[in-house]
Amino acid sequence: MSKITKNRLFELLSARHLNNPYSKLADIPSPDNFKDIHIATKRIKKAILEKETITIVGDYDVDGVVSTTIMLDFFNTIGVKVNHIIPNRFEHGYGLSVKIVDLIDDGLVITVDNGISAYEASVKLKEKNIDLIITDHHTVGTQIPLALAIINPKQHDCNFEFKDICGAQVAWYLCAAIKKELNLDINMTKFLDLLCVAIIADIVPMTALNYTLVKQGLKKIKTSSREAFKRLNEVMSKEFLVSDDIGFFIAPKLNSAGRMDDASVALSFLLSENAFNANETLSLLDELNNYRKTLQEEISRKADSKTDKNDNAVIVWGENWHEGVIGIVASKLSNAHKKPAFIFSIHNGIAKGSARANANINLYDVITKAKHLLLGYGGHKNAAGLSLDASNLEEFKTIINEELESSKDDLHIEPITLGELDVSSVDLDFISIIEQFEPYGLENHRPIFKISNATLVKYDLLGKDKNHLKLTLNCEGVIFEALKFNDSNTNIPQNLDLIVSISKNEFRGVVTPQFLIQDIL
Repeated sequence: MSKITKNRLFELLSARHLNNPYSKLADIPSPDNFKDIHIATKRIKKAILEKETITIVGDYDVDGVVSTTIMLDFFNTIGVKVNHIIPNRFEHGYGLSVKIVDLIDDGLVITVDNGISAYEASVKLKEKNIDLIITDHHTVGTQIPLALAIINPKQHDCNFEFKDICGAQVAWYLCAAIKKELNLDINMTKFLDLLCVAIIADIVPMTALNYTLVKQGLKKIKTSSREAFKRLNEVMSKEFLVSDDIGFFIAPKLNSAGRMDDASVALSFLLSENAFNANETLSLLDELNNYRKTLQEEISRKADSKTDKNDNAVIVWGENWHEGVIGIVASKLSNAHKKPAFIFSIHNGIAKGSARANANINLYDVITKAKHLLLGYGGHKNAAGLSLDASNLEEFKTIINEELESSKDDLHIEPITLGELDVSSVDLDFISIIEQFEPYGLENHRPIFKISNATLVKYDLLGKDKNHLKLTLNCEGVIFEALKFNDSNTNIPQNLDLIVSISKNEFRGVVTPQFLIQDIL
C-alpha cells in the first residue's frame, strides 16, 4: 500500500470538500426555509414599532453566550433596546425555566440556544399573556412548548437544508430575517467572528455550511474590531488561527464563567466596549478557568476510581461534585474508557448529571429509555444533561447498561487514520497542506497517520512534573522525535506502531514539524 506523501495528502483532504453545496458565503441557505421564521419576524417587527419590552433568554455555555451576544449586538446596531437574561446554572438551572419566567412581566420573549424542552415555562408565559419565540437546535421531544413560533432545524417539518447547526447560527439567521423584514442595510458577515467560536465550541459537524462559516470566521477574528478579539489576538499572537485555537484556548475561558460562576462575565467580555473592560473581564475569565482546571482534575480522579470496567458506560456519582465541571469530566472519562460516560453530582437528594459520548449511538435516545425515572433531560447525539432523584441512580445505571448491551461495538468511534505515513516527507510544506484545509472538527477530523515498525532510540520525560513523554525514533533510517502529552509510562517496546498527528512547533522563532502521539498500538 502506498504511503502518505504530500501529493497524496492534498488529494485526500481536498476530496472531503468536493461536494460542499455551501462552499462560498454566497451559496449558503437563506433564512426563509426555517419553519415559523416569518411569523417570528413579523411579531418582532410589531414589538419594535410598538416599543414593547423584548427579552432575550440565553444559556450559560459558549453557544448560549455567543447567541445572546449576537442578538444584543444586532439589536444595538439597529438602535433597539432589549433586555436579556442568561440563567445562572446554580440558581436557575438550564434555559427558559419557571424561575426565569418569574423575572419577566410583559412584552415578547425570544430564547436562543434553548427553549425546545421548556414546556412548563411556556405555559406560565401564556398565563401571563406574554408571546414566546423559541430559537434552538436541540432535539425536539414529545412535549412541544406553547410558542408563537419555534425556529429549530430539527423539527421534522422544518425545510432548512442543513440540520446540524448550533444555537448561535439559528439566532444569526433570525437576525438576518429581521433585517430583511425591516429592510435594513446591515452586513451579516460582521457576526462571523462570534459565530465561528460557537460552532467550534458546540462540536457540531465541521462539514458543509459549518465548515464554510468557520473558515471565514477564523479570518474575521484576526481583523475583528471587537475589543474582546483584539485582546485575544494580542495574547495568542498568531499569524493565523486554526480551529484548535478556539477549541482549546478561547472556548474554555468563555465556558468557565458559566461553569464556575455566572456566564454574564463571558457576555461582558464579548461585548466589551473598550480595552480596559476587555482586559478586566479576560483576567477574571482566566482566574475562573484555572480554578475550573484544578477542580476538574480532582473530580476526574474521584470519578475514575469509582468506574467499573465491566459496565457498558461509565456511570458514577458523588456528593456535591461541582456541577460546572461534570460535563468535562464526562468527556474525559468517555475518551479514556472508550464508552459513554454519565457523571452525576448529588445535592439535597437530587442527582444532576452530564452525559458525553463519542459513539455511533444516540445518547438522547438511550436516556429516553429511562425517562420514567427522570425529573428532566435534554440534549443530542453526543451530549446530554439530565436530573433524577438520587435514590433512582442504581436503577438508572441498570437500564442504561442493558440498553447499551446490544450496541457494544458502537460505544466508541476510533479515529480513522489517513494511512501509513512516509515520515521522510514530513516538512513545513506538509504542515501547510494540513493547515490549508482548516478548520477541522467532528466528521472532518484533523488528519492522523499510522507509523509502523519504528525503532525506539531513546525516551525522555519532560515538563516540571515529568508527565510528558518524548520518544526519539528511527523509521527506515529517518530519525524523528514524537511527543505524548500527559503520559509518563516509560514501559515502551523496542519496536512499535504509532498513530500520530502532525503539528507546528514554534520555539524561539524557529518553526519545525512536531509529531504528536495519539496512541501507541
